Amino acid sequence: MLENYYRELVCFLNARLGNRQVAEDVVHDAYVRVLERSSEVPIEQPRAFLYRTALNLVIDDHRRNALRQVESLDVLDNEERYFTPSPHGTLDHGQRLEMLQRALAELPPLCRDSFLLRKIEGMSHPEIAQTLGISRALVEKHIVNAMKHCRLRIQQWDGQ
Repeated sequence: MLENYYRELVCFLNARLGNRQVAEDVVHDAYVRVLERSSEVPIEQPRAFLYRTALNLVIDDHRRNALRQVESLDVLDNEERYFTPSPHGTLDHGQRLEMLQRALAELPPLCRDSFLLRKIEGMSHPEIAQTLGISRALVEKHIVNAMKHCRLRIQQWDGQ
C-alpha cells in the first residue's frame, strides 16, 4: 500500500530540496521508519503519515546541520574520539548485520543488487537502472521490496 506513494513523495521532496538523490534518500529513510514503527495501531491515513514522516526527517536533518555549523570541529573530534560502543551494543550490531546478510541472501538477484547498489554504493536510481538493464520504476520497486523483506525477516528472527 505504501509503495503507491513512492514516486509522488520523491517528486514532492525533490521540488522542495532541489536534489533528487537527497529526496530519494529521505523517502527511503521515511519508508524504513514507517515499516519499523512498533505501534500495533494501524495507520489511518498512510499517505499523510508517510509525508509527515519524510518532512520530519528533512526538518531533523536541517536542525542537525544547523547545529553542526555552530559547533567547532574540535568538539566533534573529541566526541568521536571518546565514543566507544558497549560490548553488548557491538554484539547486537554484529548479530543484526548477520541477520541482514541472511535476509538479503534470500532475495532474487536483481532485487538484492538494486538494494546494495543504492545503500552500499550510493548509486542513483537511474544509474542502477542502467547498470542492471532494468527500468527505473523496477529499481524503485526492488529497493522498497528489499527493505520490507529485510525488516520482516529481522523481526521474525528477533522474536525467536
